[in-house]
Amino acid sequence: MTRINRIAVSEKPLFITIIIAVIITGTLTITSLRHTGVTNPTSILCTFINSQSQLQPQTQLKQISTADVIIYYATTRSTAQLTFSEIKLTADIIQTLTPCNLLVFGISHESLMWSSLNPRGTTLFLENDVTLIHKFLTDAPSLRVHHVTYSTQLSEADYLLSSYKKSPRCLPPHVFLKGNTWCKLALSKLPEDVYSREWDVIIIDGPKGYYGEAPGRMGAIFSAAVMARNREKAGDTHVFVHDVNRKVEKEYAQEFLCRNYLVNEENNLWYFKIPRGGRDSVTFC
Repeated sequence: MTRINRIAVSEKPLFITIIIAVIITGTLTITSLRHTGVTNPTSILCTFINSQSQLQPQTQLKQISTADVIIYYATTRSTAQLTFSEIKLTADIIQTLTPCNLLVFGISHESLMWSSLNPRGTTLFLENDVTLIHKFLTDAPSLRVHHVTYSTQLSEADYLLSSYKKSPRCLPPHVFLKGNTWCKLALSKLPEDVYSREWDVIIIDGPKGYYGEAPGRMGAIFSAAVMARNREKAGDTHVFVHDVNRKVEKEYAQEFLCRNYLVNEENNLWYFKIPRGGRDSVTFC
């Protein structure tokens, strides 16, 4: 297990940083009042220890405070990858659901913010870039991050999309994730920490998907759809996909998360609200 954080390009990064800090400060104040002053749960730092991606958990008693968040955004050299309207759309949903189970593919400038908006819930990040993990954990060690690997490459996206229906283990109602090595789109070897929970909110802003050898977000989008449709507890799964201006993100989101479940969009961010799948359903959409 490992940890980290990310955010997108802004014409006025300092201005955006100040706005984010103000939003977070107000959010944490409201949240603390709402929950009668309960403090954040103990965070766990997981340190990457070898090239085989085995992780050694370590207990860390430090909690994410308002001061930590403000100091981080006031001093970080990274710049925002999401626009203000994209951030607000996502933050508004998290605030309505917190405390919740929040799963984020990719770590970025926004990571500490996502975690701070869900103080009494579980926020978990999945990242395949070890260098990036260490970089962000140096500045934000309180984040919960797992190092993961992907078996796909972006160059395979068209083939995987056109051929997945040939594999019964890729199709409803029998599709599953854990141990599903028959379906290449299924993320079958994620940490047990991922499979042991049902996720209320899933943000897909990773892994990298802008060059042929990159993992691409095909598996992340497919697996988010499987998690949503296989949900057992009541309620919908809220899924955000960033960079839908790119061909793969757009096509895979439409195929597996479904246009009829798309409820909002801001710039290059799509927001889906996905109900549980029926046991007799044979399609994703």
